[in-house]
Amino acid sequence: MLTADFDYELPEALIAQAPPPRRRDARLLVVDARAGAPHDHAITDLPALLAPGDLLVFNDTRVVPARLHGRKPTGARVEVLVERRLDAHRAIAWVRANRTPSAGARLEVADGVGVTVEGRDGERFVVRFDTPVDAVLERAGSLPLPPYIRRAPDASDLERYQTVYARAPGSAAAPTAGLHFDEALLDALAARGIERAFVTLHVGAGTFAPVRTETVEAHRLHREWLSVPATTCDAVAAARARGGRVVAVGTTAVRALESAAADGGAPVPFEGETGLYIYPGYPFRAIDGLVTNFHLPRSSLLMLVCAFGGRERVLDAYAAAVARRYRFFSYGDAMLLWPEAPGR
Repeated sequence: MLTADFDYELPEALIAQAPPPRRRDARLLVVDARAGAPHDHAITDLPALLAPGDLLVFNDTRVVPARLHGRKPTGARVEVLVERRLDAHRAIAWVRANRTPSAGARLEVADGVGVTVEGRDGERFVVRFDTPVDAVLERAGSLPLPPYIRRAPDASDLERYQTVYARAPGSAAAPTAGLHFDEALLDALAARGIERAFVTLHVGAGTFAPVRTETVEAHRLHREWLSVPATTCDAVAAARARGGRVVAVGTTAVRALESAAADGGAPVPFEGETGLYIYPGYPFRAIDGLVTNFHLPRSSLLMLVCAFGGRERVLDAYAAAVARRYRFFSYGDAMLLWPEAPGR
């Protein structure tokens, strides 16, 4: 498959630069093969669009203040975006500088904290902090808003670029499909008899990187850490037993569940790294539906969505969303997607 087959035209004006006034103000495009053309809804319609006995699976990762500004010994500015902590002092990070730093290079961040570049990890770097990473981020880090949000983070982002159920710190980016859910919507879903469960997948900043290879298959994803607990596996099994559907909230929840799926399709408890790359042709085993935001052209996330919903149908839905002035990307609107072939 060609990466160019996952491109689409998007007016820059539709890239959401700020969240809506309330989480629940998001629009929801429903894409269901049985209903024909995509239908316009609001995220608050979700309880009525799901059925009692269905299960929503959320990613409860928490975004950390992962962006640090500093300087080289020459005085040149440098930015370090911590993607994943390896131990108390070492991390995998993106480093932006006027020249690519080599192994052994020293940087200074957070008003005097030294950072040593130990080597490369693909496009990223392995770095060692002189003091514990977590303490440096807590004291001097800033919220890592995505690159397509062309403003500095403000006080409102500290709340809104975080899900209300965020629990486990470790992400350099928010699981954005979950940003639409407030306590009132969660209560309405529970009152409807819709269950919920949680996975943890720490989202890396590489999630925003476009696929640069000519063919889809030649691309490789950065690895991310995840946990699928036994309680979530039990909730999935119980939903299946009662005839309910398993609906992932966000592509990260999909990758977590599918990474933990055993040969029979049911997820089993799992904790560790995943490099699972989902594109059309992938045989989904763990999910029946997907709530997701709109994703960047030529991105692995868009490929995952196309794998689940069918490339032509998903891209037609994206064209409809553009025509109907939906808001795109992290602070944008959402889609409820059912598979190309309804039912299991």
